[in-house]
Amino acid sequence: MKRFLIILICISMLFTLAACGGSDTGDNGDAGQTGETKTVKMGYVNWAEGVAMTYLAKAILEDKMGYDVEATMADVAPIFTSLASGNTDVFVDTWLPVTHASQMERFGDDIDDLGVVVENAFIGLVVPSYVEANSIEDLNDYVDEFGGEIIGIDSGAGIMEATERAIEEYGLNYKLLSGSGPTMTAALAKAIDSEEAIVVTGWAPHWKFARYDLKRLEDPKGVYGDVERINISARKGFADDMPEVAEFFSNYKFTDEQLGSLMGAIEDHSGEPIEAAREWMHENEELVNSWLPGQ
Repeated sequence: MKRFLIILICISMLFTLAACGGSDTGDNGDAGQTGETKTVKMGYVNWAEGVAMTYLAKAILEDKMGYDVEATMADVAPIFTSLASGNTDVFVDTWLPVTHASQMERFGDDIDDLGVVVENAFIGLVVPSYVEANSIEDLNDYVDEFGGEIIGIDSGAGIMEATERAIEEYGLNYKLLSGSGPTMTAALAKAIDSEEAIVVTGWAPHWKFARYDLKRLEDPKGVYGDVERINISARKGFADDMPEVAEFFSNYKFTDEQLGSLMGAIEDHSGEPIEAAREWMHENEELVNSWLPGQ
């Protein structure tokens, strides 16, 4: 009986050791290090380019790299706060050097940079091409036509801070109205349909420039800066924790045409952004695959 019990104990120990040794058999890069699928937490603001780049990244990370992605929409200030505190992993929509200068001044030491995703971007005031104003300096000559209002986006956005400075620097008799990216483009579309004057806080890349005939008002005082770039920001230590994902984001880059195509696909799609992003991913396999780690 003792011999039989010893044999049973040995067999039990062998099965236990085999189970322990097989718990980390994942072959999915970072996701396989714990034997469980890892989750990437992405924050985004409800801006067209941010929505597009975030949901395409989600589609790629989930479908091609085996990760789970939590995409959470918030205002820009809470996103930077969350990055700095380590609660959000990645934000793909950091505009530099002007738009998010105040956020980077406050949180920059607590955030890592994963590189530039878009070059040659800009922010400024935008109007339909049929209005007579060509410069921000002209706006006070057309206060009645524009209703004395500049249609803005969410109040915490860097372009809103820059526009408040522009109102002061140029002595504009205008009120800046806050809202959101979608409400701004809806107001723009409504005005254009009626051929009315409207001035909005605008930026490129954005699908509205492909859809409408628009012009950026000249900014002789340089309040909005010259050329912006969009960078990818991450929490401290993210590249050490998820090197494969960090490499992907370091490779993640768009031309104006590529990002415009993606934004347009999402804007025109009747379903959820992730559905449009997945369709665009399949239609642009060569580009998408060039972003994958090891390529």
